[in-house]
Amino acid sequence: MVIFPTANGVQENIQTLKTVWNTITADSCPYVYNFHLHTNFSDGQLTPEALMQQALAIGLQGLAITDHHSIGGYLKARTWLEDNYPSYPPKLWIGVEITSRILGTEIHLLGYGFDPSHPKISPYLQGKRPQDESAGAENVIDAIHSAGGLVILAHPCRYHLPYSQLIPAAVHAGIDGVEAYYAYNNPKPWRHSPIETQKVLSLGQEYNLFNTCGTDSHGLNILQRI
Repeated sequence: MVIFPTANGVQENIQTLKTVWNTITADSCPYVYNFHLHTNFSDGQLTPEALMQQALAIGLQGLAITDHHSIGGYLKARTWLEDNYPSYPPKLWIGVEITSRILGTEIHLLGYGFDPSHPKISPYLQGKRPQDESAGAENVIDAIHSAGGLVILAHPCRYHLPYSQLIPAAVHAGIDGVEAYYAYNNPKPWRHSPIETQKVLSLGQEYNLFNTCGTDSHGLNILQRI
């Protein structure tokens, strides 16, 4: 049975996460850390158990499962990890990807380290994208923050509006960081897109944001997006 951490435990998780994010570089993903992974609990193909087996084989030091509007994959993965590798697991953070809107544009917000039993976050974990006012970026961000978590703007250069407009607006709404290292054209092997990365890093530094990395894996290999 999975037991959620106390308020102190959530805060300890967040401090560890912040410490790790302060070390993220271009070489961190996909072999050291990966903060954007999907399972068959949303639109991914891997079971949580198979995903964790790959993570262990690769030697990941830390990862987050960020299924869309669900923590089911995370819960399965955590139980499997605790049952099979109780003494030497990689660090597995709770995560979720929530569809949101800002400046009239659909965006994806990644939440990490939150307490899923908090009443403000639970409506976003029911397997369906939020509608109407609940989809507003400020409301999504407030829900994650209220549950003790951190919020990252996913793949800032993949939207209908340019990153140079979206990131400042997301900062105003309350985000904590940006997914700076991302492979926009799905290269094989995985490699972050250098031009987009530098743009996002520069703007992130201006706003004192955390930088994260992730493969956004949806297929059968966590070293690729699809």
